[in-house]
Amino acid sequence: MPRPAVLALVMAGGAGSRLDVLTEQRAKPAMPFAGVYRLVDFPLSNCMHSRIPDVWIIQQYQPHSLNDHVSNGRPWDLDRTYGGLRTLPPHRGGKESGWHRGNADAIFRNKSLIEESGADTLVVLSSDHVYKLDYREALARHRERGARATLVTTTVPRKEATRFGNVRVDENDRVTHFAYKPEEPVSDIVTTEVFVFDAAHLLASLERLHEEDDDEGLEDLGDALLPRLVEDGGAYEYRLEGYWRDLGLIESYWASHMDLLADDPPLDLDDAAWPIRTHGGQRPPARVEGRARIDRALLSPGCRVAGAVERSVLSPGVVVEEGAVVRDSVVLHETVIDRGARVECSIVDMEAEIGRDARVGAPRRGPDVDGDDIAVVGLGARLEIGSETEPGARVDPGSGRRASRST
Repeated sequence: MPRPAVLALVMAGGAGSRLDVLTEQRAKPAMPFAGVYRLVDFPLSNCMHSRIPDVWIIQQYQPHSLNDHVSNGRPWDLDRTYGGLRTLPPHRGGKESGWHRGNADAIFRNKSLIEESGADTLVVLSSDHVYKLDYREALARHRERGARATLVTTTVPRKEATRFGNVRVDENDRVTHFAYKPEEPVSDIVTTEVFVFDAAHLLASLERLHEEDDDEGLEDLGDALLPRLVEDGGAYEYRLEGYWRDLGLIESYWASHMDLLADDPPLDLDDAAWPIRTHGGQRPPARVEGRARIDRALLSPGCRVAGAVERSVLSPGVVVEEGAVVRDSVVLHETVIDRGARVECSIVDMEAEIGRDARVGAPRRGPDVDGDDIAVVGLGARLEIGSETEPGARVDPGSGRRASRST
């Protein structure tokens, strides 16, 4: 008997507004991570290692930045004559046309294409989470149980469960309760935004929901679809035991980079058995000058460091001049930290320049860091000589913009 056809749908259409100035001019899945990667590299690499040959990326917001990165899918072995990588933007024509109002609505608006693909099983993936997972294991469990939906789950501190789909499960791993971003979580178990669906049942359910509420349309999977599937008794969990982090917030994006600097990082990016593939140009090795001071840092190719870098991640092409200090920070591609400048507990986007003797952020005040502690400098911003950017400030993208307090 032939194996059921599997189609992976990477949901990459959200605006990513919680990342503030970092996503004003790029799609969230195109956000750099760990210097040399992009967030979308993780679901695409997982698909490659899981031997899923057909991967569609459903887009909407700022698609050009993402298209530039994924190109034809070659880094993930998806550049094929038949199947492979396909990008799906919003379109006009027929009842499935129009802007996506959420990930459930995005799937519904591509319903005809999915039916034409002949897929029996859909693997639906978010594109702003960092983790490693062999989807074949979740698929096998899904089929063994005869599930209509399998929710890949993990555990988080209970106070953080308000940000996710929160579930309760029984002794057979059946999901008995689902609440989307509840004010009062019922457990510490949350969905990872990785789902396996019976394709025909999912599309039929979306059609029914659309008919019931045509004026508003569908929104996210957690709003109406998942509660209904759980209520019908056909939803099960598959527990992800390894590292998983949602990078949709400024503080979580920053914290995940700090995780990489631990003595024993919880996410191994040097795993020969499960490498994360990416698309990128060739750069020379990082250069560290004689007076530089490096302590617990990741330096990407093309960096030049003459100052001090402590507990920080530098993307390709970053320059830290003599007398400059970068501490507890994430600095993205081609940014220049001028002589005497100090960047602390901050995120600095690509192609920015921190002027001589400027101050961005402030020393980290303790182990717990939230968005109000992290200064963020937008793409291509130029901070004036001697300027000060306070903790929690947001500097708009663009040349010559001054720092302003966030609201």
